[in-house]
Amino acid sequence: MGTNDFGHELVGISPFHADGTLRGFVISGRWPNTTKEWAQLLVLAVRVATMPGLLPTTTVFGAREELPDDPEPGTVGLVLAEGPVLGECAVSPGRFAVHQPPALLMLHPPSETRPSLPECVGAASGCLLLPGIPHLGLEHRAAWVETEADGTVTSMISRVGVDPISHPDTAVLAMLLAA
Repeated sequence: MGTNDFGHELVGISPFHADGTLRGFVISGRWPNTTKEWAQLLVLAVRVATMPGLLPTTTVFGAREELPDDPEPGTVGLVLAEGPVLGECAVSPGRFAVHQPPALLMLHPPSETRPSLPECVGAASGCLLLPGIPHLGLEHRAAWVETEADGTVTSMISRVGVDPISHPDTAVLAMLLAA
């Protein structure tokens, strides 16, 4: 934690796992408040997803403004693994229709990422959807990131005014939000 050069409190991000599987991230200091800061959080999450075996399959994570048991000082919330995209335990459509999280992430392990460059074998990727309320003029925002195991960011795109059905990852995340 701490502050940046402008005196603003930094966003702290700490991954955590259980039984060798990535279960989420503890957010401290403050929540990201811009698309850029959320994209930076996604970069860190995708870097973690490159670690062999930590993320067995494509998984959805949801931001929650609740604290873990016995939180460290400065903890503001969690980004928790909600479940895989496919399979018997897959996250079901409409899962977040009643209580919409401020952000949803989808992380793809290296085994389920087609790298953007042939020399980037072993890269992981991810997508972030910041749901808007279009009928109130609040646009959907999104970011997509690909990183290599050494931390190199090989692709990063962020957009405001995203039509969720325009990309497969945002379409899946939007489906989880739809009632």
